[in-house]
Amino acid sequence: MDNHSSMAPSAIPPYRAQATEAVHAGREDLAALGLHAPPIDLSTTYPSYDSRGEAERIDSFASTGARLDGPPVYARLDNPTTARFETALARLEGTASAVAFASGMAALTAVLLARASMGLRHVVAVRPLYGCSDHLLGAGLLGTEVTWTDPAGIAEAIRPDTGLVIVETPANPTLAEVDIRAVAHSCGSVPLLVDNTFATPILQRPVEHGARIVLHSATKYLGGHGDVMGGVVACDEEFAARLRQVRFATGGVLHPMAGYLLLRGLATLPVRVRAASANAAELSRRLSADPRIARVHYPELGGAMVSFEVYGDPHRVIAAVRLITPAVSLGSVDTLIQHPASISHRIVDEGDRQASGVGDRLLRMSVGLEDVEDLWADLCQALSGEAPVRQVVSAQPARTVAGNVPESRPAGR
Repeated sequence: MDNHSSMAPSAIPPYRAQATEAVHAGREDLAALGLHAPPIDLSTTYPSYDSRGEAERIDSFASTGARLDGPPVYARLDNPTTARFETALARLEGTASAVAFASGMAALTAVLLARASMGLRHVVAVRPLYGCSDHLLGAGLLGTEVTWTDPAGIAEAIRPDTGLVIVETPANPTLAEVDIRAVAHSCGSVPLLVDNTFATPILQRPVEHGARIVLHSATKYLGGHGDVMGGVVACDEEFAARLRQVRFATGGVLHPMAGYLLLRGLATLPVRVRAASANAAELSRRLSADPRIARVHYPELGGAMVSFEVYGDPHRVIAAVRLITPAVSLGSVDTLIQHPASISHRIVDEGDRQASGVGDRLLRMSVGLEDVEDLWADLCQALSGEAPVRQVVSAQPARTVAGNVPESRPAGR
């Protein structure tokens, strides 16, 4: 049995609903292999008795970056399990290809290196971005130069050596949103990269609005259970080929076990995102009516992220939660809360951080799949410093605290 078989392009089905794609993409060949669950290939190397043939295939990869035909050669070149995840994510994002990496930052690094290798080292970026993305660009660690601007200033900021425009929407951590289509128009011929980590392809597919590159920290919603780290770039095949060459040269490969877990995570992505988003929307309504809260940020797009500014000490709230986990990261089945100015965006210069809306009283919450009443009870006791109290009425539906969707919107809207 050849568990390394891959689907021929003609075997890829026409467009299906996302819920169906999430379950079946990257797995269409399993029945023909006599399998139901995708196999995990942990090999680092593969036997070959045709060294001349292997030389030709490696020369082909070096010149084109295209996936090798036939069996694998070496895990840094490609891996069948990881390839399944890449196929599935590309289908969900509506792109021709996807290339997976060891983390979201490894994925962004590969994109920057790929563009710089073409002599295009200048980047135009809109704040806020994830703190480490901001730092990677601003510190010039890869020899890139960045111009920070707001969406209205993108066209003016573009130079002949601009290789990329980067936005994150909804943004981390303020949940500010940008009009992807308008930004893509401002980019002209320069590729627009959209960090789609918060929205996932369930809530938006940036390529449908003109973006050419879509970035995910797969550690978050794509994995969904807080137990796998990875990154992935969805794009056209031409750029994917260059990314594969960068990945091979730099070694930022995704481990096949991580590829397996990410593929499994995609199967429940639509259900998880919608359920967590319903919880987040309800909590945002309740927080917006709470006198202890100065401002609530919740995107018009929806989603499972809520940020809010407190009148009191945000560090006391972090210390007081009991059900909610005080931890960095997001996108897990359980609810996490953190103080961006202390953790995720600590590495960003304080002035830049404040200017982009990441204030000292801002808290970011990644809402999970718990019962919303339990989450609200924990938030209430953490905000007030009192013991949690939940009133349960037997055989009656849970009461909903009335509230309005926040009228105030994050900066940048």
